[in-house]
Amino acid sequence: MSHAQTAAVDYTAEVFIDGRFEPPASDWLPVLDKGSGAAFGRYGNASPAQVDRAVAAAGRAQPAWADIDANTRCAVLRAFAAELGRRHDELIELIIRETGAMAEKAEEELEQSVNQLLNSATQLTENAGSILPPYKGGKISLSRAVPLGVIGLIVPWNYPMSLAMRALAPGLAYGNAVVLKPAELTPIAGGQVLAEAARAAGIPEGVFAVLPGDGPGTGSALYRHPGLDLIHFTGSFDVGREITDFAVRAGKPVVTELGGDNAFVVLDDADIDQAASCAVWSSLWYQGQTCISAGRHLVHREVADAFTEAVVERVRKLRVGDPLRDEVDLGPVISAVQRARFHDGLVEPSIAAGAKVAVGGTYDGQFYQPTVLTDVTPQMPVFREETFGPVMPITVVDSEAEALELVNRHRTLMNSVFTGDPLRGLAFAERVTCNEVHVNDGYARHGGEGQLAAFTRRQWVGLQTAPVSYPAWAQGS
Repeated sequence: MSHAQTAAVDYTAEVFIDGRFEPPASDWLPVLDKGSGAAFGRYGNASPAQVDRAVAAAGRAQPAWADIDANTRCAVLRAFAAELGRRHDELIELIIRETGAMAEKAEEELEQSVNQLLNSATQLTENAGSILPPYKGGKISLSRAVPLGVIGLIVPWNYPMSLAMRALAPGLAYGNAVVLKPAELTPIAGGQVLAEAARAAGIPEGVFAVLPGDGPGTGSALYRHPGLDLIHFTGSFDVGREITDFAVRAGKPVVTELGGDNAFVVLDDADIDQAASCAVWSSLWYQGQTCISAGRHLVHREVADAFTEAVVERVRKLRVGDPLRDEVDLGPVISAVQRARFHDGLVEPSIAAGAKVAVGGTYDGQFYQPTVLTDVTPQMPVFREETFGPVMPITVVDSEAEALELVNRHRTLMNSVFTGDPLRGLAFAERVTCNEVHVNDGYARHGGEGQLAAFTRRQWVGLQTAPVSYPAWAQGS
């Protein structure tokens, strides 16, 4: 669909409960095109009463959904994927407008979403449990995967569709109901579109609900609802900690993926051209607004000048602008609030403390020039905290041991190390304390075989196939 056609569309992100759309309880709020700043849609805040109705409907509908045979659920998920694929051109433009992404990121997000549905559809037909060794004769012991029940899902704005789908697809596949709260900044791609596609695909009424709204009102009402069997949250560390604390007190299972101050290490034997290209990509993809973006560059002193020069050369060539209307390499950051958070709160105080701007450091509205900072020390805010913006702080280290200590000093999700010796890189990675480390690359993989365990619980079933001789006292003798 062309821009001229799409520009006239008035997207409305409604509340979706029990298979029907309805207005929110609050007044309508604008959804902004992040490149132009113009409103192209609207949403409202779902009320606590609407949250309650959505969870109650999900609780009623979930048992029947779980009882549907795997092949039928598989077909419904495949139809869900087909609905998204059918709207490909429209959704690519929508993701660009709503998230400020480049076309490549929008394509990646839609492709991930479709593939997640297809992968989950396949996985649900492959494994439903295990046959265990019998503990006595004539006994068959089974371990059966059964749905958790109702999942409360809260997702962020940076990958609103694919991060929702990472839990939504396997959650539905394994027989759960899902109540989704999309982010306020992206309620259309992250909520409305998914509800429309799910309904068209034949997801039964009540099994999937969408509740657009803010965090303090709608989000809090959702994660605190007693009808949830799992709370699934992706977002900031502070909010995640609040949700986790509540879940622990309430005895609720909780899954969170939170931010991290990820490190990109360049050792003294690294291929500088390769390292610089990967560093720019890892830091500036989607304007640095991902939880796996490289936020700290720890570079050995022997190669620091060459690495910095190579990075600055690449960054100077990058064009910033509206990705839907201009020939650019980077789009806008998601909001003025987000820009102020990392520029006013992290970059400016670090410059005041002695960091130097090698390139960038300026902005026009939400269009922030990609920035390389040198002379960054571990005490500076831009080193200590997750930037979540197009900023590359470079810190010089004198040894591999110093680099390792600085990597492990902060909470991280994914780190990278560049070296000319893969075995040296492997040895370094084995001493890093995060869950994901890449040697001479920066790439993340999600999903796979762990989804069965994440969205089901195990039920042991013992089937006695031969007569059992019980003690005389048990037989009334």
